[in-house]
Amino acid sequence: MIVVTGATGNVGRTLVRILKEDGVPVTAVARNISGPGTVAADLAEPETLRGAFEGAEALFLLAAGERPYDVLDVAKAAGVRKVVLVSSQGAGTRPEVYALPRQFEAAVRESGLDWTILRPGGLDSNAYAWAESIRARRTAAAPFGDVGLPFVDPDDVAAVAATVLREDTHAGETYTLTGPAQTTPRARAEAIARALGEPVTFTEQSRTEAYELMARFMPLPVVEGTLAILGEPTEEERRVSPDVERVLGRAPGTFAAWAQRNAAAFR
Repeated sequence: MIVVTGATGNVGRTLVRILKEDGVPVTAVARNISGPGTVAADLAEPETLRGAFEGAEALFLLAAGERPYDVLDVAKAAGVRKVVLVSSQGAGTRPEVYALPRQFEAAVRESGLDWTILRPGGLDSNAYAWAESIRARRTAAAPFGDVGLPFVDPDDVAAVAATVLREDTHAGETYTLTGPAQTTPRARAEAIARALGEPVTFTEQSRTEAYELMARFMPLPVVEGTLAILGEPTEEERRVSPDVERVLGRAPGTFAAWAQRNAAAFR
């Protein structure tokens, strides 16, 4: 049996579906979840996870909460043998900013379990931040409108996780997950417009405007780090990684394909 934490998120939700479709027993875990095969528990409170982990062989772990060592102790006590952590590309490129993912990575490596770390770059689903403005006014705003990064489809992250959880050949690997090409915020807005069949007006925010907006829901060091990646990405952050294709045997999906598949969210 496989336990999927963060099961209601953009990656976890798809991962649960993939595993169930393949006939793999799954326990879906999130703070607010209900129904067959689910457990409501919180990674910030590891003691709530005991029932969810009981009888599991593998764990998909979200880097959430601040007690990764305690979470992994609960997992080991329950008999878990393998952990797949979804971290962040920033844990490798900007460790001074992405301290929490780095802490989770360290805990996983020191756990004594078979482990694999997934480091996705920016997710295509970050475009959901535009959903309200596109639905209401057919507008989208973002800073650094012409800076390209190889954003990745969260469904590809989920597909990689499903493969790694089921196979025994990925222990000790750290995979960087990106899309097949760089896209800019302006180009992503245009792709959504094509998916809708209607124009979407893109407005480039100043760094200050973006900072003030992001600071409402993100810790300030993460805001700074995120804006640095978006505005002045390193060579590594710009690079298209081969790891999705290496694991899945196919190229990662494009942002345009993601937009077509999720156009309803912007209508």
